[in-house]
Amino acid sequence: MPKTVVRSISAGLSQKGVSNHNERLLLTLLQRHGNMPASDLARLSGLSAPAVSAILKRLEGDGLLGRGDPQRGKVGKPSVPMMLSPDGVLAFGLKIGRRSADLLLMDITGAVRHQKQFKYDLPVAKDVFAFVSDGMAAVMAELPPHIANRICGIGVAAPFEMWNWKEPNAASAPEFAGWKDINIHVEISKFSALPVSLVNDATAACQAEHIFGRGKEFRDYAYFFVGAFIGGGIVLNHSVFEGRQGNAGALGSLPSVSPLGESKQLVDMASIHLLEARLAEVDVDPSLLWQTPQDWTEIARYVDLWLGQTAQELAKACLATCSVIDFEAVLIDGAFPPEVREELVARVRRYMANQDTRGLLPPRIESGSIGGNARAVGAACGPILSGFLLNTNAGLAVAS
Repeated sequence: MPKTVVRSISAGLSQKGVSNHNERLLLTLLQRHGNMPASDLARLSGLSAPAVSAILKRLEGDGLLGRGDPQRGKVGKPSVPMMLSPDGVLAFGLKIGRRSADLLLMDITGAVRHQKQFKYDLPVAKDVFAFVSDGMAAVMAELPPHIANRICGIGVAAPFEMWNWKEPNAASAPEFAGWKDINIHVEISKFSALPVSLVNDATAACQAEHIFGRGKEFRDYAYFFVGAFIGGGIVLNHSVFEGRQGNAGALGSLPSVSPLGESKQLVDMASIHLLEARLAEVDVDPSLLWQTPQDWTEIARYVDLWLGQTAQELAKACLATCSVIDFEAVLIDGAFPPEVREELVARVRRYMANQDTRGLLPPRIESGSIGGNARAVGAACGPILSGFLLNTNAGLAVAS
């Protein structure tokens, strides 16, 4: 009989590790709930008032927190709300997509300080990294030193195995295949010393929704982001779950069936590239799908047909996802105008009513709120989350 291997589930914490956890906890509470005094933080965290006071003093001294105006009108001394300092922590976020690359600088409150975009027909690696190098240099040149020194890293959101997601057009194959041999960490290290974190692009979008959008309303939920290619993410226990190899929530790979009975994936049946192809067939310039600000009113009749198919596919995908984990809700967002998102969500709700739900508890179907910038914002969340906020799915970090 082979020897059984029992995996370790956790490691002990040093006193420094406990302190780090409590600091992250208070920063996370302020991020999720907004400004609040020490007494409220003590109540929500379960820590003693003296412990909270000591941690807040330390975080304020490190420049991570600031003080609001005293709140008067209650018995006793006026309470002073604590708040995240916008200049306390910043990070770059980079989204590498099929139609564009977006680079932004964001602070811990979610405010985007700078943003640049590079549009293309196909993602050629050398051109993308030239854009990133030039963009970061231009942004850094505009920052005062005390702000530049607060940048904690650059998060990168890119499709998982992008070389496998080429479009039916055979001419695009070399550009996508070239990414297989690209090490994003190495490429960025050629022009920046900042730490680099890499995450799946749809997982990044989920992270943005969770931290700065409607994700705060739910404990556990699935998330779909409809871009050129659809993807997704999952949230468990108030944190985005990335999985053992960072590919959890690969909802675009859910199996589907074409109208001709062919075996397909959700990405083949419910993505914007299908609408893009249809526009090209009728000699309508598909680039208007990616213009900023977005306005799809000129192509409403084509969008309507696309919405019908996409909503049917998403309704089935929502139930398939919830058959594995009993999610409270499913959030849907994408790289389209807000009115298109609302119509898509409404149609998914209607189609859900006609699905076979035996043995299932249908989830709430809700709209996301971040929109097309979600992947770049979520990428910037990566370094900030890793260094300063609490991830309840990662366990408590052991101090080195």
